[in-house]
Amino acid sequence: MSSETKQILTTDGIPLEISLKKAEKKNKIKAFLLVAPLLVFLFITYVFPIGEMFTRSVDDKMVTNMLPKTFKAMEKWDGKELPPEEVFAGFYSDFKILVENQTQGKLGQRLNKEKNGFNSITKKLLRQIKRKKIDETIGIKEQIMKVHKNWRNVEYWQAIKRTAPPYTFAKYLKGMDMYFAPDGSIAQVDEDRRIHRILWLRTLEIALFVTIFCFLMGYPIAHLLATLPMKYSNLLMICVLLPFWTSLLVRTASWMILLQQQGVVNDFFVMIGLVSDDSRPEMMYNKVGTYVAMTQILLPFMVLPLYSVMKTISPSLMRAGKSLGGTPFVAFWKVYFPLTIPGIGAGCLLVFILAIGYYITPALVGGASGTLISNQIAYHMKTTLDWSFASAMGLMLLSGVLVIYWIYNKLVGVDNIKLG
Repeated sequence: MSSETKQILTTDGIPLEISLKKAEKKNKIKAFLLVAPLLVFLFITYVFPIGEMFTRSVDDKMVTNMLPKTFKAMEKWDGKELPPEEVFAGFYSDFKILVENQTQGKLGQRLNKEKNGFNSITKKLLRQIKRKKIDETIGIKEQIMKVHKNWRNVEYWQAIKRTAPPYTFAKYLKGMDMYFAPDGSIAQVDEDRRIHRILWLRTLEIALFVTIFCFLMGYPIAHLLATLPMKYSNLLMICVLLPFWTSLLVRTASWMILLQQQGVVNDFFVMIGLVSDDSRPEMMYNKVGTYVAMTQILLPFMVLPLYSVMKTISPSLMRAGKSLGGTPFVAFWKVYFPLTIPGIGAGCLLVFILAIGYYITPALVGGASGTLISNQIAYHMKTTLDWSFASAMGLMLLSGVLVIYWIYNKLVGVDNIKLG
């Protein structure tokens, strides 16, 4: 018998090891082809849009492409005093081409976001060019400075210089009420203009309290669903699921009718003597309306994960806890409640993530004090048309949700989440 191990062959004469590797490779290809449609779907609907949002949020090539000669001349300018004649001449040459192509309006609108007043001074320069008041045979610098006093202000030229890089993170700074100062450092906006930090904190506050309210209301409801006889629990389940069968807009509009000062809720408070008729509380267009409406709308997302976990808990566990000398509360706290933690984690995480990005309900019932960051994103998408800033804030919101998810995973663990 040979000292070397005899190689095992298949019926085709191929070594068994090679044949197994080929079969394994073929199985991997088949598995990949099965999930390929899902991967393509995720790329088209998730990865590509997020990548497009990020690109739009940092893209600042518009001004660079519109003013190539200006930025070429600005390379030697230190940015401390008014730029030299070459910069003014380059800007005039670039701006004249924009006027011929009728695209100077976009430049004025973009620079106006960098420094207020740019739109008006570019329009005034446009009128001087159309009237042929600018003599190109003599110095351009003095003629442009005579068009408007702001052309003599070095801050406007510094603002143009700040737009030179094709990519910038200025929109992300703006989302935190900060900006790039003329010297390149990061500075905070004036205190009376710091609105975005307030919106971020308010969004987190409302999402947190809505989650707490949903938990306090949803836990006993889920417990009833899990412990009541079938005929009663089915009826209660229908009541829980009923909001899903009604349009979100209809539910929000209903709360607007119920919570107004002359609405049903205030009429009931007056009828039972809780408040007087001339001192009805305001529950609309403030945080109160936002809390009430969002809690009612998001409550099923808390109840269903809790119910799915509670249904698997045997009633005999509570009886065993009581038989061992524990009071009903001790048996509940020591035995039943810990077993429901996976459902609590799933429900709280689900409600919080949904609440932090809510838009329609705060927009209709929140008013000025109930506006969330999502409403600000929509405002810049539809009104100011500053899509790059809206994209930056959207990515900041997404990043915040991912950070919260990461913290939850570290503290509790996503393995403990149970949706059913």
